[in-house]
Amino acid sequence: MDGTQLPIIARCEILMTTRTIRIIGAPMDLGQNRRGVDMGPSAMRYSGLQGRLAQLNCDVYDMGNVQVPNPEEEVAEGQTRRLKAVAAACQAIYDKASGCVAQGDFGIYLGGDHTISIGTIAAAAQSQPLGVLWVDAHADFNTVESSTSGNIHGMPLAALIGDGADELVNVGYPGAKLQTSEIVLVGIRDLDAHERQRLLQSGIRVYTMRHVDELGMATVARHALDRLRHLPRLHVSLDMDSLEPDEAPGVGTPVPGGLTYREAHLLMEILGDSGRVQSLDIVEVNPILDNGNRTAELAVGLAASLLGQRIL
Repeated sequence: MDGTQLPIIARCEILMTTRTIRIIGAPMDLGQNRRGVDMGPSAMRYSGLQGRLAQLNCDVYDMGNVQVPNPEEEVAEGQTRRLKAVAAACQAIYDKASGCVAQGDFGIYLGGDHTISIGTIAAAAQSQPLGVLWVDAHADFNTVESSTSGNIHGMPLAALIGDGADELVNVGYPGAKLQTSEIVLVGIRDLDAHERQRLLQSGIRVYTMRHVDELGMATVARHALDRLRHLPRLHVSLDMDSLEPDEAPGVGTPVPGGLTYREAHLLMEILGDSGRVQSLDIVEVNPILDNGNRTAELAVGLAASLLGQRIL
């Protein structure tokens, strides 16, 4: 038996085990000013997420949505009020996700904008160290001081390492939830100038689209897993703007030059083969900007690839 067969055997052992999955919607539309991502959870449910995963030897339970305030009520009161509203919503997401983690179930968290990851990752990291694969066109590594837009959905990863507004850093429990050695970014291609400098100084492993182009997705995925090999549990935070806009048009901040359909599926398949992924965010699906719910359908397919759907 040569080494190339081992991942297939390991994958078969994983797929034979019935897994309990809990779906939690987080219709967060507070982290930026472009409306529509609050409808993302409904769009992915409409695309058959629960039924698709049930076909993969999974017991799937939809736990409904976390309640999130109406954005119009918060914008009028300025940035400080909105920051508090985002933190309160992330706390509610944390509370609900913590129940899923405590039961040892696989959590799928449907956004909403990427600020939901402050709550979901805080819950996933509360009991033992956690590796995070942040798949995104953007690093989301700004703070209130470094951001040029003030959009809070560009700040969650910074908050998770303990850098930024106290309201965000202390969601769930005080302080940092992750170390920089526990994070890998994939698909990055759009950074603010200050954010780029912060990222270079952080020590976080980053695979930009140039790395994907030069190395190929299979190599990038396996290097990312190797970087996090010291961690038994992984969380995937998938922003749909990581994909090429022609593939995923229904996102609020599209950036040309993203992952292709097959690159995204291959990434999910290889991560799924590892058997270490315990939770998944799918964020920034905006049905208002979509074409026939295409982005939500692609998101459902990527979740299925992560959880065991294969060609053979």
